[in-house]
Amino acid sequence: MLLSNAAIKNRTTVMVLMCLIAMAGVYCYASLPREAEPDIKIPNIMITTAYRGVSPADVETSVTMKIEEQLTGLNGVKEIRSSSAEGLSIIIVEFLPEIDEKAAKRDVKDKVDLARKELPTNNLDFDDPVITEINMAEFPIMMINVSGDLSPVRIKKIVERLEDKIEAEVAGILDVTITGDLEREIRIEMDPDRIAAYNLSLTELSSLLQSENVNISAGGLETPGTKFNVRVPAQFLKPAEVQYLQIGLRDGRPIYLTDVAVVRDTFKDRGTYSRLDGAASLTVSVQKRIGSNIIAITDGVKKILDDFRLTSPKGVEFKVTLDKSDEIRSSVSDLENNLFSALVLVTGVLMIFMGFRTSSIVALAIPLSMLLTFSVIMILGYTLNMVVLFGLILAMGMLVDNAIVIVENIYRHKQMGRGRIAAAMKGAGEVAWPVISSTAT
Repeated sequence: MLLSNAAIKNRTTVMVLMCLIAMAGVYCYASLPREAEPDIKIPNIMITTAYRGVSPADVETSVTMKIEEQLTGLNGVKEIRSSSAEGLSIIIVEFLPEIDEKAAKRDVKDKVDLARKELPTNNLDFDDPVITEINMAEFPIMMINVSGDLSPVRIKKIVERLEDKIEAEVAGILDVTITGDLEREIRIEMDPDRIAAYNLSLTELSSLLQSENVNISAGGLETPGTKFNVRVPAQFLKPAEVQYLQIGLRDGRPIYLTDVAVVRDTFKDRGTYSRLDGAASLTVSVQKRIGSNIIAITDGVKKILDDFRLTSPKGVEFKVTLDKSDEIRSSVSDLENNLFSALVLVTGVLMIFMGFRTSSIVALAIPLSMLLTFSVIMILGYTLNMVVLFGLILAMGMLVDNAIVIVENIYRHKQMGRGRIAAAMKGAGEVAWPVISSTAT
């Protein structure tokens, strides 16, 4: 065969090429991003519509079914799933893989816009539909539960510092979210009887509170050599600032908000809960960007966690409850173990029957082929994920078989009395096409 003959005649060039392949392969193997699953782009569009205080049956008839009627007939749709709960409608539109994600989202948005005229948009409890794209690759790769004997407010401050540090110091982070936390709220509980006694209305009080709870920019002030930005900070930060807000005058006497309402410094109603072993906790979810190295990200997060364990108050526990990098580490370890096992077993068996020189050639082919493959994977823009690693492990068996077939045929021709170069050319040429055909099959 021309290729094998040319390689045998230019042995020095082949050796230099092997060294270059080895160096490039080692670099690519160290640099390739690790992921659990490959990024398979299947467009999934979710339409979320909030209709507060409405029963599931009414949400279905007044929101879900209206939107579904417009979505019927969309090009490339595989399946439409919907669920209606109290105050919430969720519709998921799954497209076929060949449909472009941006085009799918645009088509869904156009259909939802057509359905708006039939939705209860004039109701204050109704929020416009929110259209989001579901990307499986952006699901959390790591979850950290933070719990302890401290108050929820103190634990939340620790978790917020952890969130900021992860986002600032770990490269490849898409988002860090907190679940199960309490959000501060200054709650105003109106007394209807006192409001009526002062001849006020809830609409009037609501408008007043909204207009007062703002920070106002008043432009700029220039003096010789200096320029200032003028602003009026009027956003409420403490309950006392709200209690003594003047809401009107009656018979020359000022009426304060505390005269008609009770102001409480409390928390919003919980939207999420987090538990660890039955105890209340906060969950920090870490999402990575597509194509980022999951192992490098989790290692960076764990390093930050180690620092927080040392500096946080006594009794605060940080527990990793999800770490998808464990799967990748296990797969990579399996690949490395298989490579090592193949080298040892193949070399050992061939040394017994064919001698050291023959066995070393087969053993050398295994790591060189793998290193070349890593370079090709990086050039194509792929990542080391479970599918790629499984393919490499599967292909390694064929690689060993092919190498043994070729080397054994060369060895046979050498036993027949041919010289080393002639036996190599003849032996490789005879089985080249059968080996290529079997591998391609």
